[in-house]
Amino acid sequence: MAARRYLLPAIALALAALFLATAFRAGWNGPSTDFPNYYTAARLVRQGAPLHKYYDWTWFQRQMNYAGIENQLGGYIPQTPLTMLPLLPIAHFAPLTARRLWLLANLPFLAATVLLLSRMTRLGWAPAALLAFAGWGSLSVNFLLGQYYVLLLFLLTLVVFCLHRGWAIAGGIVMGTVCALKLYGAPFLFFFAVKRRWRELSGMAAALAALAALAILLFGWTDIAAFATQILPRSLAGETIDPYHPGNGTLSTLLRRAFVMEPELNPHPFANAPAAYFFLQGFASLAILVSPLLALRQSGNSKRDFAWFLLVLLLASPNTASYTFLLLLLPIALLLEDAAMPERVFLLAAYILLTLPLPRDWSWLFPKLWLLLALVAVTGRPYWRTLRWQPAIAAAAALLCLAWAAAAIRLGNYRQEPGRRDPRIAVERGALYSSSPAILRSGVVYQSMGAGHYVLRWSHDHRIDRFRFDGEAFHPVALSPDGPIQFELVAHGGSTFQLLDPATGKVTPQPTPVPDDPARRLPSPDGQWVAFTLLRYGSQQVWLFDGQAARPLTGGACNSFAPAWEPDSRAVVFASDCDRGLGLPALYRAEVPAPAVRAKGYN
Repeated sequence: MAARRYLLPAIALALAALFLATAFRAGWNGPSTDFPNYYTAARLVRQGAPLHKYYDWTWFQRQMNYAGIENQLGGYIPQTPLTMLPLLPIAHFAPLTARRLWLLANLPFLAATVLLLSRMTRLGWAPAALLAFAGWGSLSVNFLLGQYYVLLLFLLTLVVFCLHRGWAIAGGIVMGTVCALKLYGAPFLFFFAVKRRWRELSGMAAALAALAALAILLFGWTDIAAFATQILPRSLAGETIDPYHPGNGTLSTLLRRAFVMEPELNPHPFANAPAAYFFLQGFASLAILVSPLLALRQSGNSKRDFAWFLLVLLLASPNTASYTFLLLLLPIALLLEDAAMPERVFLLAAYILLTLPLPRDWSWLFPKLWLLLALVAVTGRPYWRTLRWQPAIAAAAALLCLAWAAAAIRLGNYRQEPGRRDPRIAVERGALYSSSPAILRSGVVYQSMGAGHYVLRWSHDHRIDRFRFDGEAFHPVALSPDGPIQFELVAHGGSTFQLLDPATGKVTPQPTPVPDDPARRLPSPDGQWVAFTLLRYGSQQVWLFDGQAARPLTGGACNSFAPAWEPDSRAVVFASDCDRGLGLPALYRAEVPAPAVRAKGYN
């Protein structure tokens, strides 16, 4: 016993020293890929920048460069309006200094998490620390990338600690704070309601109301409403970055890969059956959240209830990554306390495997999704036994009806999208972003994402050429049908305008740039039409005006924008993020209606 008394603390301290010498040191000295997104947003808050622009990939990338962050792509989608709030105190420092301060702050967050776990379980501080280091993969990635989840883990652990001590309102307030920073906490409103924990619910509601007021004070009501109507719905649907990438090992991604065809990101699904995807994704998401709430109603084991519901939320999440699974430390620690030996072995094995890096060649199998599903099923056995069949059947029937109705609406929107009517152009396997088309007689020059930079690409003669620069290349504009191409070059904290000759690749300075506003009214070369972008009902669409009436050229519950006319005025080339990540479009070509059709209208 004496040897064990000193052995576990010694191992924990040795692992802590090893962590500082490896993962922490690497994060301290190396480049950080995720921290700049939070840091740039915090700087923008201090500058009073409008929130809706944060969610514009190009604009946000420009601000990253102005902030001193180069050679790295970034964006703020799908963060909440207040996600950057904890970084405001360090946003006035230079990027490297701010990142190091953030990493230093994460050490006490991690230590406090271990201490709180030891105080509210029988683990003790050394076993709790060993459990934290057992999730070495996720823990190290959080420090390497400068991620957010150490803070999030600490706040969630603080919630449980407050509830354990009987500080119900305080626990609810902290959970409301979690929800405002990241959306993981939102379903706990239903959790507290179902459990009749009215004091926790009131504390959470009060915190959310106060933080919503703060967000409105910082950004104004219009921008908060824009987030709620334009960003939030598609974020909850998992339409961020690459929604088909198996590295985002969620149920939504699995179903999308199986049933939705996208020429660049998912050209070969199991079956191109979007209706099946809409129904199954909606039903599965609702069932994963509602079924546990029904099962939890009668339980009185507050710590186990919280732990299991947190596992359910991770399973239901539309977005996960290797760093996300650091949050498993809290539910695993709570569940280990009363688990029998076989269950303890399973819990520890599942925890270690879920936090380990996943070999890229295995990602298409979605192994972490299946393991997380098994973890939820095994730890939920006590709850399933208490579930009564009458309310379960009624809930299943209601969910089926809701999922069917939602699928019908989504399918109707899907049929209005450009992909159902207009041909794609400049298709390139794996391309995440193609926008701002500039039309030449020889082809299309457009803005695209490259390796660490925004680049220009030229689609012509059945091939695509790339032009890479020392900086970010934005908003190409054709000054004539034969060129040259004007574009903005953002580099070393400043912007200049350049001229590109695609045929030779020669670049020269542009001393008198031609103004370019992506939302401008764009007359057709023959003077018969005006194309413009209009925001209505939470999405942007391209419209045409013929001098008498305006009519939509595009549709769907997604964004189409950046129209450009072909020289003969017969078609418009535009960008659209339908069926893709929010704000990460592909290019389409839409023919304008013939004169006889114009009189009847165009839908």
